[in-house]
Amino acid sequence: MEVGGRRLKTRETMAVESVTQSGPPPRSRPTKTLFQNPKLPFTVALLFADAVLVFLIIAFVPYTKIDWDAYMSQVTGFLDGERDYRNLKGDTGPLVYPAGFLYIYSAFHYLTQGQVYPAQILFGVLYIINLAIVLAIYVKTDVLPWWGLCLLSLSKRLHSIFVLRLFNDCVAMMLLHAALLLILHRRWNLGLVVFSGAVSVKMNVLLYAPPLLLLMLKAMDIGGVLLALAGAALVQILLGLPFLVSHPVAYISRAFNLGRVFIHFWSVNFKFVPEPVFVSKGFAIFLLAVHLIALASFAHYRWCKHEGGLLNFLHSRYVLTRLRFALFFSTSSKKFGTSSSSSIKILTKEHIVTTMFVGNFIGIVCARSLHYQFYSWYFYTLPYLLWRTQYPTLLRLILFMGVELCWNIYPSNSLSSVLLFCLHLIILLGLWSAPPEYPYSENKPSSHKDK
Repeated sequence: MEVGGRRLKTRETMAVESVTQSGPPPRSRPTKTLFQNPKLPFTVALLFADAVLVFLIIAFVPYTKIDWDAYMSQVTGFLDGERDYRNLKGDTGPLVYPAGFLYIYSAFHYLTQGQVYPAQILFGVLYIINLAIVLAIYVKTDVLPWWGLCLLSLSKRLHSIFVLRLFNDCVAMMLLHAALLLILHRRWNLGLVVFSGAVSVKMNVLLYAPPLLLLMLKAMDIGGVLLALAGAALVQILLGLPFLVSHPVAYISRAFNLGRVFIHFWSVNFKFVPEPVFVSKGFAIFLLAVHLIALASFAHYRWCKHEGGLLNFLHSRYVLTRLRFALFFSTSSKKFGTSSSSSIKILTKEHIVTTMFVGNFIGIVCARSLHYQFYSWYFYTLPYLLWRTQYPTLLRLILFMGVELCWNIYPSNSLSSVLLFCLHLIILLGLWSAPPEYPYSENKPSSHKDK
């Protein structure tokens, strides 16, 4: 309303504007195009060197038989027409992955005829593609020094997971990294579709869901958020349709079982916990509570600090949505829509990656059981997370090598699991104590970008 020629702001308008009133961002560094970035030649050389290493591993290191034959047995049942998840089984037990896994590994079965050596070559290519995507994310964020990119190729365990074990975790994480790269290019709808595809291969990708939802609320209005979520849900429905139509209960209960209890022997992170406690429901509830509290704390005090905290941010989004509906048919709706849309700014690439990687890492710290292949869930985030702390470089490298050491001790023991847990806590403490970056870019959104 206007009084004496001055426009007075309502409480709702002030709440909406409070989202971005935390002060001007620091002076941005001059941006460089991809081919002007000095890290580009180094990443190309790193990819080539790692491709040679992968070739040598496939040629000279014996393959380890674990899950590939079981995958092929499950896929064979699917290709033979079986649609009841209770009857899709392999050497290691019943199928427990969503339908996307079956489609992708059916394609692998067709390309390799179920043979191990062609599958290793295929997974070697998959490894290089995944590494290229991860390197693109790191180059776009420009958090690591050029030599720090080498850390992404120095894991003995990761090479083993990809080309000596052929786990489906590799496929899921490649799709997740591809989704993140799309989001960095502000292709939110397509990124959510690929993200949903990753979930359809293995559900650990859902650890990224809470921070992703928060970023969507920052980057889009409520209509855009609902549209992107609808696209992700549609992917799950379409992929699972043959099973949902024939045996829906069996599919949902087995493919999306969140209450699985893993075997204590294979735990890498909580081997020091006595087995009766490890398998107990109380321990699972405790870890879930810690997980949710840690996510809420980081969201309130770190990720939404510049918006006045999580509750203030959510309230402003609620007010904005209510005002949009209230003024939708009013004569001032066009003017309001223009002014309110300006309150939703472009997120910086560093804020997106930091929020996603930290949110996933919190889930890793609170996971009841991490098996050896689960290292792929967060290894590629470790260098980024370490350089987001304020620790000296030497300590960062010690933490990185310590985590890698723990994952290469087989079988895990109480000492190695305690050490891994402590290393995780030190990294998490460093992330908590680091100053949060300003989340918004000064650049204006382009009209052709996907919102």
